[in-house]
Amino acid sequence: MNNYELMVIFTPILNDEDYKSAQKKFKQMVTDAGGTIVHEKPWGLKSLAYPIQKKTTGLYWVLEYTAPSDFNEKVKIQLLHDENALRHLCTKLDKYAVEYNAKKASGVKTGTEKAVEA
Repeated sequence: MNNYELMVIFTPILNDEDYKSAQKKFKQMVTDAGGTIVHEKPWGLKSLAYPIQKKTTGLYWVLEYTAPSDFNEKVKIQLLHDENALRHLCTKLDKYAVEYNAKKASGVKTGTEKAVEA
């Protein structure tokens, strides 16, 4: 089992219920393939750096999971066929990235936070 992080940009015209069902669909794919969900974070509506399909905003969603190495190809095919997904990026995490993400999710200072001036 390898550690992966999947970021998906969904179309901004999705309502809240459709956005959650799209997330649930991909989480279900991970668990059906024998993987486990480590952490999930919906970022919500953000501006895009450039227009995609004449849209300037998108609903961002990040999923960290463990799964077999052949699973990512199945997810890629599903994301390419899903008309609600504008873009996606799946990256394999090394041990340092896994450790960093675990610290960040638990609220422990990672040393990369910006200093807040009074």
